[in-house]
Amino acid sequence: MTQPAPRNPTRTVRAGPVRIGGGAPIAVQSMCATHTQDVDATAEQARGLAAAGADLVRVAVDSARDAAALRELRERVDVALVVDLQEHYRLASEVAPWVDKLRYNPGHLHHHERKRTIEDKVAGLAAIAGEHQCALRVGVNCGSVAPEYDSRFPGDSVGAMVACALDHCELLDRIGFSDFVVSLKDSDPAKVIDANKRFALERPDVPLHLGVTEAGLLPDGEIKTRIAFEQLLAQGIGDTIRVSLTLPNDRKHEEVEIGHRILEDVQHGRFRSVPELSGLNIISCPSCSRVENEAFVDLAQKVRDLTRYASEHDVTIAVMGCRVNGPGETDDADLGLWCGPRHVNLKRGTEKLGAFGYEEVLDRVRTELDALIQRRS
Repeated sequence: MTQPAPRNPTRTVRAGPVRIGGGAPIAVQSMCATHTQDVDATAEQARGLAAAGADLVRVAVDSARDAAALRELRERVDVALVVDLQEHYRLASEVAPWVDKLRYNPGHLHHHERKRTIEDKVAGLAAIAGEHQCALRVGVNCGSVAPEYDSRFPGDSVGAMVACALDHCELLDRIGFSDFVVSLKDSDPAKVIDANKRFALERPDVPLHLGVTEAGLLPDGEIKTRIAFEQLLAQGIGDTIRVSLTLPNDRKHEEVEIGHRILEDVQHGRFRSVPELSGLNIISCPSCSRVENEAFVDLAQKVRDLTRYASEHDVTIAVMGCRVNGPGETDDADLGLWCGPRHVNLKRGTEKLGAFGYEEVLDRVRTELDALIQRRS
């Protein structure tokens, strides 16, 4: 029986009642898929996730109405809350009083207030977090790395992610803010392993949030996640985890349950064989409050069912639920779909093929997949 290595000696970061790093138990978290301003639904789902064993529950804030709802949500749930700011970092001061942790994506800081430097924006976020005793997560994603890093590391998405994360750690160090964790996520488990190992060598003091973004549908999503988590946790890397699956709202708690099962297996030296990820690869983002049409989950399942005949072909198809993840995080796929309120945008690599109805797009996916297989054969 192989036992995992001792945990990396990271510092402790507090997110409300939850300790992350510093030898604390590995925290499991998940994200609500409800619209945050629907306080009844969000509170119910947050309580369900907490009952399943979530130590932290993340919600998205995409508008002033979402931000205003957080005060009531805070009063109605007894679990550490995390806010995902994405492109809405300017709402940080409105949400920080009611949550325990703020997540910002370095790749989205350049979209707004272009006259302000990145350093100034990060300093502003750190000041707000410090004032309200919030932790920060520097959340770096493969599909939304800031453009300057893509330019510096052409063809090396892992190098771009790691450099971005290290630079933001240095910014926060200079500011004197230390209550932060880092995540480096990709839909490819091999890249997640590589990125986190590289980062941990450079900054063993910084707690790491592990996740395979857009892991997709079960059972493949659990397999991809296990591959990354087993490799990293066995080497002592990782202080909090999130399993990201494409699930309907009433099954979101399964992310938490799977996370706990993986932790228990690793703790007891139970490692499953790691399959080669060859053949058809369907990646899809976790259902969250940014999904613009609930038909997204059904569409992901239909795409998987439709394409089973191509299981032996090395083809990646990405299905994304919103405009935040869609445009960038489908670029590396052979075929990419990202969902709007009424139409699905279809891409071949970075080439846009058009917008199609939710049922109409399936026929076009089949046509494009057949053509791709024929070209490669």
